Order: sequence, then structure tokens, then C-alpha cells
Amino acid sequence: MLSVQTTDMPVTFTPELISKFADVVSRYPEGKQKSALLPVLHLVQAEFGWVSAPAMDKVAEYLNIQPIEVYEVASFYTMYFLKPQGKYMLEVCRTGPCEIVGATLIMEHIEKTLGVKEGDVTEDGLFSWRGVECLAACGFGPVLQIGPEYTFYERLTTESVDTLINDLTAKANN
Repeated sequence: MLSVQTTDMPVTFTPELISKFADVVSRYPEGKQKSALLPVLHLVQAEFGWVSAPAMDKVAEYLNIQPIEVYEVASFYTMYFLKPQGKYMLEVCRTGPCEIVGATLIMEHIEKTLGVKEGDVTEDGLFSWRGVECLAACGFGPVLQIGPEYTFYERLTTESVDTLINDLTAKANN
């Protein structure tokens, strides 16, 4: 087993996770294991909810590449979280078309409603939020997606956001 440290709690790459790594690596030609980096990082994030520096070090070790190669990839792609996130990540499109129809208002409302700044986690651990680049629904803005399932919501209003947050809170508490 490979072990990593996240915050102050030890985390272990289970044999099942390592087996998944091996399956991904097997899809690439011999000596090209670096090609498996993106899907391996996805597996790590699915397991732990984020990708810590110690986890990235162990991924580099597993793939026989330099840690900086992992850091560069993980920090470039916004789909990898480099710090702990809430159970639900609300991602609001902030590009031009959504901005014109109220994305900033929606983000301000989310910040006020949840009581946390962009990128932070609510005290109960349920929510994080952030502005993201185009979600490819320019005619239906403002829009957001919610991870980790990536459900998609269009034509947002402050009322529909409140309903969404209330529904997710109820779902989490059941």
C-alpha cells in the first residue's frame, strides 16, 4: 500500500485503488505511463475528494515521473481540487453570456446564502462554490453545475438557487 498525508489525517492508497491505477496504466504503451496521469488523478480525487501534494508525490512515484510533472497538470486543469472541498461543489459559469444575464448576482447570492467566500467550505462541510469558465449553455444562462455528479441547472434565479441549496441540504441530511 502507498500512504499519503492529507491535512493531519493519514490516507492510504488501498489495494483496490492501486489496482485501478494499474488498469489505467495498462491502456498505454510500455514506457508511456505518464499518459495515465489525468485518469489516475481523477481516481485519487474520487477517492479523497481532492488531490493533496502528498498524494501527487505518490502518484508521481507510482507513474515513475517527477512530482513537478504531476503538480503542473493538477494545477493547470480546474477539474482537480488542490484543497478540500464541500460535498457539493457549485460551479457557476462566469463568462460573457452568463455574465450579461446575471452570473455575478448569482455568485454574490451564493456567497451570502452559504456564508463562505469563493473556494471556501461551509462549516457543515456540505458546500463549496466557484466561478468557472464556459459551461457551454450560452443561451440558457446563468448556469451552474454541481459536482461530483455534475448535474446541470439553467436560467438560474436567486429563488431557484435557494431551492437547490435547500434540496441538497435535505438530501445530505437524510
